[in-house]
Amino acid sequence: MKTRVTELLEIEYPVLQGGMAWVAEHHLAAAVSEAGGLGIIGAGGAPAEWVREQIRKTREQTSRPFGVNLMLMNPEADQIARVIAEEGVRVVTTGAGNPGKYMSLWKEAGVKVIPVVASTAMAKLMERGGADAVVAEGMESGGHIGSITTMALVPQVVDSVKIPVIAAGGIADGRGFAAACMLGAEAVQIGTRFVAATESTVHENYKAKVIKAKDIDSAVTGMSTGHPVRSIRNKMTKEYLKLEKEGVDFMELEQLTLGSLRRAVVEGDVTNGTVMAGQIAGLVCREQSCREIIAEIMEQGTALLNRRA
Repeated sequence: MKTRVTELLEIEYPVLQGGMAWVAEHHLAAAVSEAGGLGIIGAGGAPAEWVREQIRKTREQTSRPFGVNLMLMNPEADQIARVIAEEGVRVVTTGAGNPGKYMSLWKEAGVKVIPVVASTAMAKLMERGGADAVVAEGMESGGHIGSITTMALVPQVVDSVKIPVIAAGGIADGRGFAAACMLGAEAVQIGTRFVAATESTVHENYKAKVIKAKDIDSAVTGMSTGHPVRSIRNKMTKEYLKLEKEGVDFMELEQLTLGSLRRAVVEGDVTNGTVMAGQIAGLVCREQSCREIIAEIMEQGTALLNRRA
């Protein structure tokens, strides 16, 4: 399938892997790119030299395009932005802010810039700033979320900008892919399903938690602080929501979650750690390779779109 996104990124299929912190490292990114999608290294809160190392390791595993996701709140965001340019990364996606200060640096290095947005206002701002495309991410997604659903957000973003729109949030199979295309998106970004990929190096406890999840098993913490995060319900989310309801201050809530994502992903503590996953986790029923995941999505999605046509 050819779209403006596949042509822009020089990829075979219009499928991007989400840049999930602690999850999206070189093994997963390389596997997705080798399968014809766009693998993305999640910089998260990592130091710049770790990102440089991951870029080089990914390049050892694939000659195909891949990207880096930069969370703009990272204390080393300036250094990581330079690493992305210096290492000749093809694509950068950004979250948690406006990447405008890095735009000229990346453009001069030939990097395609794709910010993640949660509103039409931000999409328009990114287009004016020189973004090559945007990811319109609905609140169904795992991790840090906005306030608008994918079904409502994507078509409004499509109507508000001329650059390509990539849909994200609540997409895990060919049905979600086809629906995103019908809403006007020219690619999809998928996170939760790739967590359970064979090549994903997350702890087996984390994978099992995602695979066993049902449709109502996610919770959103941090609504009262303005920093909502979606993850699978456990002891930690229960305690967080209790404290949030009691009105404890932001710093106390932050202490509760400090290092909790690493505990879940790396150490396998899915009781006290943060198991970030989207509402679509209920559709993730087994572990598959990245190649199998993408092939299945494209086969089912294109069949549905052809039937509609």
